[in-house]
Amino acid sequence: MLVNLFLNGEAKTLQVEPGDFLLDTLQKNNVVSVRRGCESTSCGVCTVLLEGKPVPSCSLLTVRLEGKSITTVEGIQKEAEKLAHYFGLEGADQCGFCNPSMALTVYAMKKELKDPTIETIKSYLVGNLCRCTGYQAQHIAILHYLEDQS
Repeated sequence: MLVNLFLNGEAKTLQVEPGDFLLDTLQKNNVVSVRRGCESTSCGVCTVLLEGKPVPSCSLLTVRLEGKSITTVEGIQKEAEKLAHYFGLEGADQCGFCNPSMALTVYAMKKELKDPTIETIKSYLVGNLCRCTGYQAQHIAILHYLEDQS
């Protein structure tokens, strides 16, 4: 079946099977930033933005996305680079496996929340696991990114 959606602002028509999850559909269509983690919505590594909100793509059926807007890190490249800069300054970047999903979630947070605190950031990111860090440096880097008005 065909599904029409917007991927990073571009209209796409994708051939999918009824049981295809968005994670698999994106990977079949050469979107390499969306990673496979737990496949049970527990780790957040497969996060994409659906209509601007972070969702795990490993449990989202592609056929339910007719006419919807999906954003991956390729669609927010400038903001992802800015966040990566702050991660580097704080020594918060380790293996990088979770970075695309983390960048998308932080981008959504920036759009949604005004003046978040470290505690608010922690709460918003609860679904994004990083296996390499202790989160402290990430939270500080994210706070600096959110404060950056440029």
